[in-house]
Amino acid sequence: MHAVVISCLGVLVSALQIDGFKMCPYRCSCYDSSHFVDCKRRSLTSIPRDVPHGTWMLDFRYNNLSEIPTGSFSGLWSARIVLLARNRIQRIHSGAFEALCFLEKLDLNQNRIRHLPGDLSDSLQHLIELRLSNNHIEYIHWNSMQYLENLEKLDLSRNRITSLETGAFKGLYKLRHLFLKNNRLNVIETGFFVMLQSLEALHLEHNNITTIQGEAFASLRSLSLLCLNGNHLNHIKFKTFLNIQTQGTHLQLADNHWICDCDLQRVFGKILSVRHLHVDDYANITCSAPGQLSGQPLVTVDSQLCIAETATVLVITGTVLVTVIAAIVMAERNRKKARSKNWNDSDGPFDSQDK
Repeated sequence: MHAVVISCLGVLVSALQIDGFKMCPYRCSCYDSSHFVDCKRRSLTSIPRDVPHGTWMLDFRYNNLSEIPTGSFSGLWSARIVLLARNRIQRIHSGAFEALCFLEKLDLNQNRIRHLPGDLSDSLQHLIELRLSNNHIEYIHWNSMQYLENLEKLDLSRNRITSLETGAFKGLYKLRHLFLKNNRLNVIETGFFVMLQSLEALHLEHNNITTIQGEAFASLRSLSLLCLNGNHLNHIKFKTFLNIQTQGTHLQLADNHWICDCDLQRVFGKILSVRHLHVDDYANITCSAPGQLSGQPLVTVDSQLCIAETATVLVITGTVLVTVIAAIVMAERNRKKARSKNWNDSDGPFDSQDK
């Protein structure tokens, strides 16, 4: 009985494929029941022109595509999902996705893309998820994503991004998850994340971040997770995190280059006392400097940092006071000696006249 059922299912699938064969691109498989065109792993070097117009999902992963020319998806108004990951795409031409007005998911992971066209978002107003991780992108311009007003997830992980143009994401009102991890960002500037009122998770881990401007996260009213672990931070300002006005935000700050001193202790002490801020990995935060504390968890030495600094200040102050007092005493002694000598010298002539 089971064998018969399996055999019938096989015949049904084959029938569906044969039924749509006349419209199906060469070397691809088409399944009319789900409007799915499967061109995965077919050694394709270009997007086929004869994709059925009613197609809902296109899978072009694991091919040899090197570019996406203008009008590559002409007539595919019904497409909701386009998968282009793991190709060799270096360039996306202007107007490449102009026909995909109702597209909801676009996957361009693991290609060789260096630049995003300025009109990338012009026809993608319904896009919900955009995946661009593992490419060669170096910079994000303000106009590349300005019309992605329904986007909820943007993955730019593992690129070569060194900076973002101010307002690069300002049109992404519904964005909830932004992945920028494993890039080359150095400074997080005020204005990078402006207008991202719905953002819940911001992944900035494993960059080269050394500086975060005080108002950088101030506009993120829904942020629940901020990942900054694995960067080059050595100090932070309390105001930077106090400006995050949310119901509750979880911070990840381990694996940075922390200089453990009294100032750092004060900052973390204040952060830990704020009800809506939670440092999830505080126990894993270790010192990089000074040398005698290298590798030690901050939690085990934080109570000693200000004591040691205070003791050092007291010793220095005491040394300065002793030096000043000694100088005053020596100066007074020298003054008295000089005065006594002058007095004795002035007595000589009178003594000789008396004689």
